This record gives sequence, C-alpha cells and structure tokens, in this order.
Amino acid sequence: MSVEIYGQSYPIVSKANPAHMREVASLVDHKMRELAEMNPRLDTTKLAVLSACNIADEFLRLKQEFDELMHLVEDETI
Repeated sequence: MSVEIYGQSYPIVSKANPAHMREVASLVDHKMRELAEMNPRLDTTKLAVLSACNIADEFLRLKQEFDELMHLVEDETI
C-alpha cells in the first residue's frame, strides 16, 4: 500500500490493517502541516523530526497516564 505524507508518497509494508496505516500517515501529515504553518521556514526534514518528537511526547505522556491508571486499578483490586 502507499500513503501520502506532506505531499510525498511512501510505500508501506505492514501487517497492520490498511485503514490503521492510513490513520497513522494522516496523523503524521497533520502534525507536519501544523508545524509548517507555525514555522514556514522549516525544511521537510526538520518538520519530520519535530513531528516525530511531538508524537513521541504525546505517546509517552499517554503511556505514563495509562501506567498510573493501571497502578490505581491494581491497588483497588488487592
């Protein structure tokens, strides 16, 4: 399958559901466009790296929240 991110087409080989992969690509595309709007002088590489950093930050924050919630649930079941 192929996805488009920031005007470029990328072939994707994955065992994941194609709809999921399109959603992933859409998120990356959205982040890059959002950053480009705020920082029009950034080149594509910098936009990609900053987008990856922002997505990783969101992931780690959500993971921490999830871990804290799981700890609370585990404490209540003991």
